[in-house]
Amino acid sequence: MSEPVKLIGSLGSPYVHRAEVALRLKGVPYELILEDLDDKSELLFTHNPANEKVPVLLHGDRPAICESLVIVEYIDETFDGAPLLPADSHGRAMARFWARFVDEKCSMSMWGALIWMIAGHAHSEPAETVKDNLTLLETQFPEGKRFFGGDTIGYLDIAIGGITLWLGVFEEVAGVPLLTEEKHPALCRWVRDYMVDETVRRCLPERGHLVATLTSRKELYVGLAKPAVPHTQE
Repeated sequence: MSEPVKLIGSLGSPYVHRAEVALRLKGVPYELILEDLDDKSELLFTHNPANEKVPVLLHGDRPAICESLVIVEYIDETFDGAPLLPADSHGRAMARFWARFVDEKCSMSMWGALIWMIAGHAHSEPAETVKDNLTLLETQFPEGKRFFGGDTIGYLDIAIGGITLWLGVFEEVAGVPLLTEEKHPALCRWVRDYMVDETVRRCLPERGHLVATLTSRKELYVGLAKPAVPHTQE
């Protein structure tokens, strides 16, 4: 009998989305334990005392695995099924590099851009940075393929996919386009293919809920934007 797999996560988290997609692509049964991040449980404190964040993967009686990309690699190496990372070492290195780029550059700039966009600064420096980062990702898309992983969803698709739904939600709430057919045709096609994949769809949070959550926090974001005047390119 296989060891039980449990995932501590929260609804709407782009990082929990990564872990769920990886588990489903590998065909691994798992139990999702929902965490209230406004009132964190003792379970989360126990299994991730380092930063008290989700996702956290519990596999049998092993120590917990934390951080979404680490979890995806663990799932890829531990369970049977089509590999998520490229077979060659160079391909794996490139996938890991661009996955880190997504976390260290794209994700952070997106949240910064959201604050300025909602406050009415559509051409703020953070928003322009998001567009530049998306353009860089556009250059990495393999010509003639459906996904960054080739013909099937792979590691880098999962890394980028975690922020895909949120990006669209940001655009809807702020009323400012960031990802456009004109500047990012390959990425736009990729988003459509990724979002309609049956495995991915099972792990997507309800978009209306995300829109409502962000909309309810508009005044907070406007307040955060007030202390400084953003550098604009108008």
